[in-house]
Amino acid sequence: MIELTDTNSSAIAAELVRARMRAGSPAMGMVMTLIVVVDEASSEEAMTNARKATHEHPARVLGVVLGSPRGKAVVNAQVGTGAGWGGEAAIIRLTGEVVKHADSVVLPLLLPDSPVAIWWPHEPPADPAGDPLGALAKRRITDAAEVHRGKTKALETQCASYVAGNTDLAWTRLTPWRALLAASLDQHPLKVTSASVTSERVSPSADLLAAWLRRRLKVEVTRHGSEGPGITEVVMETKQGPIRIARSDGRLATFTSPDRPDRPIALKRRKLPELLAEELRRLDEDDVYAATITSLTPKKAEK
Repeated sequence: MIELTDTNSSAIAAELVRARMRAGSPAMGMVMTLIVVVDEASSEEAMTNARKATHEHPARVLGVVLGSPRGKAVVNAQVGTGAGWGGEAAIIRLTGEVVKHADSVVLPLLLPDSPVAIWWPHEPPADPAGDPLGALAKRRITDAAEVHRGKTKALETQCASYVAGNTDLAWTRLTPWRALLAASLDQHPLKVTSASVTSERVSPSADLLAAWLRRRLKVEVTRHGSEGPGITEVVMETKQGPIRIARSDGRLATFTSPDRPDRPIALKRRKLPELLAEELRRLDEDDVYAATITSLTPKKAEK
């Protein structure tokens, strides 16, 4: 990657063009811009995960590293293509007054006539859509499970500030669970009388899964604690017996249902690049997520 010191948006954009030419790809085959907002300590890991996600969605990835807002405004950058990137990448380090106006640096670097997504790997703003960088994006991706403190509070905050285009990877982690639970009721069209979700004591995904089951089944859903990892069991009670999906090792689950032998089911915990790639497949509003989080706003949050 090419180092640019004390630079600006125009110089970064010009270097992106030169990097494309050096790679022998003057035409842009990228489908979106992905903004990754991180601190310095998390930047390398976050950009590695973004690079893996862009194998499915070739993108211009702009890593925005926010430093101290004090002192002289300085913009440094690293720009390049190749090295496993599905498109091109720039890591932009901001310090000084420009930290408060990061959107003015990023805006000229967005790909024209293509969607913009933004991802906060760890500490998202309380209102992603109201954040200056978040306002540039059509899809705003947070991760309540990866905040350093107060995961439950972080999820409640994201629920309270939800607008169309917001999503959280705590919800994305539930896709296989929701698919299996829906399929189990297709196989056993029984009336569910109650349900329970067992997981690590603090689990935003388990909070969301309980809310989803409560809304879809119109029954009481209780939460139980376990050693994990993640969600370890979901039980739906019926008059004919329980429908149970139990996963103790984070890889393989056991499916139990009335009058049927137990059977193993692959239910591996997915890694961040796969979760991120899933969210980048759809840039429209997730109506199911929007409906589910209405019961998790601070006024209605479970204790």
